[in-house]
Amino acid sequence: MRIYLAGPEVFLADALALAAEKKAICARHGAEGIFPLDPRPDALADAEPRLWLSIALRNEAHIRAADALIANLTPFRGPSADAGTVYEVGYMRGLGGKVAGYSNTATHFSARTLAFLGEKARRRADGDWEDAEGLSLEDFGLNDNLMIDGGIIASGGVLELEEVPADRRWHDLAAFERCVKALVAG
Repeated sequence: MRIYLAGPEVFLADALALAAEKKAICARHGAEGIFPLDPRPDALADAEPRLWLSIALRNEAHIRAADALIANLTPFRGPSADAGTVYEVGYMRGLGGKVAGYSNTATHFSARTLAFLGEKARRRADGDWEDAEGLSLEDFGLNDNLMIDGGIIASGGVLELEEVPADRRWHDLAAFERCVKALVAG
């Protein structure tokens, strides 16, 4: 089984070391991990002069070549998961592949959003929360937006949550390993 390893880890200074750890976990369970920074020949990406578009095309090629995807959905620069990772979840889901996800925080999306908004959140007359622009806040007790959690579950995948100390947020791989085990088990 080839598993694309989606997540914001590509922005870490030690991204390649973390990629090696994730790939080793996959290998221990009989799978091959594919990291976004891995080389991937692709005619469209190879011909693209704009680096940013070449990267996007190459990551899509990685996903098409994978059997499954594991997404690190740990909140990134706000209360929600990394937007690029969320795109990759949807892309794999659209291809019909199995998706698993994990987050190194177990706090629900609604609580994270309220904390992020602070005094800009207010109660409506009906008791629901809204932001400063009057937009209601999603509160289903989920890890993230219902389309992310729903897409993972509907694909037959799992969503693993782990509350880890802040200094281990990007490097604790316990929930990741549970995702690998679940995908390999089938």
